[in-house]
Amino acid sequence: MTTVSAPPPRAASISASTVCLRTGCRRGVYKRSLIIVIAPMVLMQTIMAGIILERHWDNVSRVLARSLAREIALLVELNTKGESLAEIERLARDKLSLDFTVVRNGTLPPEVEPSMFALAAERLSRYLARETKRPFRVNTAGSEGHVEIAVDVGNGVIYSIKVREERAYAASTDMLLMWMLASSLFLLGIAVIFLKKQITPIIDLAHAAQRFGMGQEAGDFRPRGATEVRQAGVAFLDMKDRLARHVEQRTAMLAGVSHDLRTILTRFKLELAFLGDGPKIKPLKEDVDEMQRMLEAYMAFVKGDGGETSSETDVSALVASVAASLDRKGKSIEVKELEKVVGRLKPNAFRRLLSNLIGNAVRYAEHVKVESRSGDGFLEIVVDDNGPGIPVGLREDAFRPFVRLDHARNLDETGTGLGLAIARDIAHAHGGEIELIDSPMGGLRARLRVPV
Repeated sequence: MTTVSAPPPRAASISASTVCLRTGCRRGVYKRSLIIVIAPMVLMQTIMAGIILERHWDNVSRVLARSLAREIALLVELNTKGESLAEIERLARDKLSLDFTVVRNGTLPPEVEPSMFALAAERLSRYLARETKRPFRVNTAGSEGHVEIAVDVGNGVIYSIKVREERAYAASTDMLLMWMLASSLFLLGIAVIFLKKQITPIIDLAHAAQRFGMGQEAGDFRPRGATEVRQAGVAFLDMKDRLARHVEQRTAMLAGVSHDLRTILTRFKLELAFLGDGPKIKPLKEDVDEMQRMLEAYMAFVKGDGGETSSETDVSALVASVAASLDRKGKSIEVKELEKVVGRLKPNAFRRLLSNLIGNAVRYAEHVKVESRSGDGFLEIVVDDNGPGIPVGLREDAFRPFVRLDHARNLDETGTGLGLAIARDIAHAHGGEIELIDSPMGGLRARLRVPV
């Protein structure tokens, strides 16, 4: 009895692309080429930026610190020469643009902890010590964005000077960084566009080969791109044409052979029919029927998918139909459908595949369970049974054509040993695979995985 559990109302329509191409993108030529181009560029830009910025900051900071130290030294010298403090303060504000204050009867402020600009402050301190030859304090952590300098010029007079950071050392390179970023993005944009144009023909060739390998039309593929890629594309088209001619010739030959052999078998049947149903005639009729079934099995194996065109197929309905047609008296076939699956397959060839898999299980088991599901770009059909199974070491041999194992179940109904061989051949034609493993039911599990 065949029992079919009702599928949920949800339908999953799967596109005709394989997971290998999806996951392969993470390791594809395009992204690898981008890494090859981008990584050296980023590394070079980083190294050059580090060198340029370091030298730029060092040179500019040295010039700024020396200039500021000399201006302060000039104000100290004016005081030494007897210039009035008011005049010195005026000159500092008007001519040197310094935030300058004279503190009378004052003392130098205490030392402060160095800020993040300690190296710049140290350089400024060296120039101040050399130019002014007077006690001083430099504070880069006092007022944000400013440097505070106090110089003791003697007799309790303290020069308090406050300048912006940009006047003491190079604190910003925004323009340089902006130009570097703009040039990097421009070069990367050119690299991305160029690489995409180079990689697209390779991707088209891969998709055309994949479609052709799954029995579908290769589409409007035409060789283009670099010389090597065009050569590969031309070779693919030549191979495709040769295979198409080979399949056409083989199909024509098989059609002729099949017609001739069927004609002879038909004559045998007619001659035996005239002889009646005697005890000696019945074995002859059975032998002729067996020859007919064996001929059909051989033709099915050699024919493969028969050049059938792929189409959108309701796999769940196909599984249920095959299971129902293979129902056997006293055997239980349970079809468990988790979801409705629609895939682009060759329906007649795929029906033959399912018939061989499920029929093989039904032949040797009392209870068979069939389950179909989809996910990650694959259609998976699992056939479990409670039969005797196949020893692990002989499971691969069970797929070999014309191999009949004593305890294996690779026999089709005609006893030719082609059942599982035909099933695997059709699975390969769809880009899939069949695996034989132990079943939770105690027998054999045949697991079919096909990209859809």
